[in-house]
Amino acid sequence: MSELTAEIAARAARLVVEEGLEYGTAKRRAARDLGRGATRNVHMPDNDAVEDAVREYLALFCADTQPAELAALREVAALWMARLAEFRPHLTGAVWRGTATRLSAVHLQLYCDDCKSAEIALINQGIDYDVGCVNGPRHQPVDVLSVAQRCDALGPGERVTVFLTVLDHDDLRGALKPDAQGRPQRGDLAALQRLMTQEITP
Repeated sequence: MSELTAEIAARAARLVVEEGLEYGTAKRRAARDLGRGATRNVHMPDNDAVEDAVREYLALFCADTQPAELAALREVAALWMARLAEFRPHLTGAVWRGTATRLSAVHLQLYCDDCKSAEIALINQGIDYDVGCVNGPRHQPVDVLSVAQRCDALGPGERVTVFLTVLDHDDLRGALKPDAQGRPQRGDLAALQRLMTQEITP
């Protein structure tokens, strides 16, 4: 990795932790902050490099606060995974990978037989939500439902955003493939509970 690429990764990591930016946005802003606005000629760090830099930043500057914040967010994730168990929820993103802070959102992927069934379940439970859209694993738009969950463990009245990406049941098999380092990219409630048990085991 070049010196510039490493510097972009380090600056992007700070933006991820301090401002809660997503990796792509953080990398672009970091490059711009370093005077590299035209990024097409810059070898940008990949997400693994940024994640490594995030872990280093957390260890240096947030070691006294981040573990408790991560535990609180994983409790929120577990609550929603239990609530929506019929849709085979899987946790992904920073809360799954262990790099989340109080600024992070919880990202759950729901694998549904009917793409509207999750939305109907929220309506039936009287839960307010917003609807957005992202490109799914088949490069087609999929719905993302967002809800606000109170999380007093982060402070009285604090709220966490939970994003529910609605995917087709057939997408689950491909989703379980590990990343290039052989690490799982997401996990179900049982896998999350194992991580949570490891956190509290001395």
